[in-house]
Amino acid sequence: MLRLTEIKLPLGHSDDDIKAAIIRRLGISADELLSHAVFKRGTDARKHNAIMYSYTLDVALRDEAAILERCKSDPHLRVAPDTSYRFVTHAPHNLSSRPIVVGMGPAGIFAGLLLAQMGFRPLILERGKAVRERTSDTWGLWRQGVLNPESNVQFGEGGAGTFSDGKLYSQIKDPRFLGRKVLEEFVKAGAPEEILYVSHPHIGTFKLVGMVEKMRATIQSLGGEIRFESRVDDIETTEGPDGARHVTGVVLASGERMATDHLVLAVGHSARDTFEMIQRRGIYIEAKPFSIGLRIEHPQSLIDAARYGRNAGNPQLGAADYKLVHHAKNGRTVYSFCMCPGGTVVAATSEPGRVVTNGMSQYSRNERNANSGIVVGITPEQDYPGDALAGIEFQRRWESRAFELGGKNYCAPGQLVGDFLAGRPSAKFGEVLPSYTPGVHLTDLSTALPDYAIEAIREALPAFAKQIKGYDMADAVLTGVETRTSSPIRIRRNRDDYQSINTHGLYPSGEGAGYAGGILSAAVDGIEVAEAVALSIMRTIKK
Repeated sequence: MLRLTEIKLPLGHSDDDIKAAIIRRLGISADELLSHAVFKRGTDARKHNAIMYSYTLDVALRDEAAILERCKSDPHLRVAPDTSYRFVTHAPHNLSSRPIVVGMGPAGIFAGLLLAQMGFRPLILERGKAVRERTSDTWGLWRQGVLNPESNVQFGEGGAGTFSDGKLYSQIKDPRFLGRKVLEEFVKAGAPEEILYVSHPHIGTFKLVGMVEKMRATIQSLGGEIRFESRVDDIETTEGPDGARHVTGVVLASGERMATDHLVLAVGHSARDTFEMIQRRGIYIEAKPFSIGLRIEHPQSLIDAARYGRNAGNPQLGAADYKLVHHAKNGRTVYSFCMCPGGTVVAATSEPGRVVTNGMSQYSRNERNANSGIVVGITPEQDYPGDALAGIEFQRRWESRAFELGGKNYCAPGQLVGDFLAGRPSAKFGEVLPSYTPGVHLTDLSTALPDYAIEAIREALPAFAKQIKGYDMADAVLTGVETRTSSPIRIRRNRDDYQSINTHGLYPSGEGAGYAGGILSAAVDGIEVAEAVALSIMRTIKK
């Protein structure tokens, strides 16, 4: 099998056109092409009037060696790599103890799934509820302004990614094609097969809910156990014969103790009480950079027109997205974050008396507005010096301020872009109606974030309009605040065995531990941690 890249074809082409393009590129006859499959398909929209699909294809040929030799100067033809996943080990039948996974977001699900597939019968503890019940609680905040601190956008089966656009791509290095393993498991759980080959796949919230349930059932069928509403309030450790700290178990909020010497901590970026607990326990953590900002909403039609020109609205293209970056004069970097085409802005707080925004889309991406975070990068050294938890207090300060500006009822503070740029409060909505529920209270956002962030965003919006015409339209709506872009802490771990640098048997994983940023990267990290746990257990058994 050979891999052929940079095959470009116009919208509306047929499968026969793909075959003809392969034959033409390789200079072969039709009978020499045995089969072909799409490995990746991207969209080249740089020329609005000539939008093309760009393909990476796996092709089977009659005499591949000869064709590879003849085309050896072609950088777009090579032997197709093996992307199949192979388990690193399998558990023995007499396994006496089981690993515990804390958290059931993408990292926790895939750590649990891989351990179950290898026969290690993991126990997964999730502080929130099962995904259907969690969805009901989340709607309770959105529709009625009632927050359940243990069951919301941040906590519960599926993790924060459940209520998002469901993006399944990242920029991580992936030499073992673990991302492919993630996508294949998602397809098994009900995701559309196109996520295996489109360049920027997404699923959407409603599809994710059903997929998470199926993956839970798979874990249970393989001997894994899942317990909801089981918050871990303490991690027990002891000093081992080697003088090092070793995990011995966990204590639940109920007081129940569970023994384990292999603990995966995949709690997500908002488990602030857990971070406080592990710091008290002496487990090494450190502050890390993250970003803060606002959500912006435009008519999706404006984004489509700017990105696709006369092809805007073509069902083959769907709702257009964007990625923007601006380096402000004050030294700050402003960028779009978690852009949601045809989506909604959602209430994402997990603590009473605070307002947090995030973005969400369904698979169809057919809502009227496009939304994105417009965020500013911040660092502990410059913006929240202090101990490892200083970033959490920084987040809380601005989330509390947003709660006050919004009216202290979980409405979010908002402002029209034209008023934001002019430095005056907004009084009424224009063409763009915000999608955030419980509601948006118009005000002046100039005090919703630090001065340097407001200054940088005000500079960035007109700069973004040079790339997307109309981006700084006066009636576009800004909603505050976006603070949970990534974890404010990192639980440092060893590079070779994925264990905490000062606590043996503790495996920090995913976004909350500071090692991922999104569904795909968190899931890949969960796989790698599960492999490390499995190999450690097997080494222990052999001793």
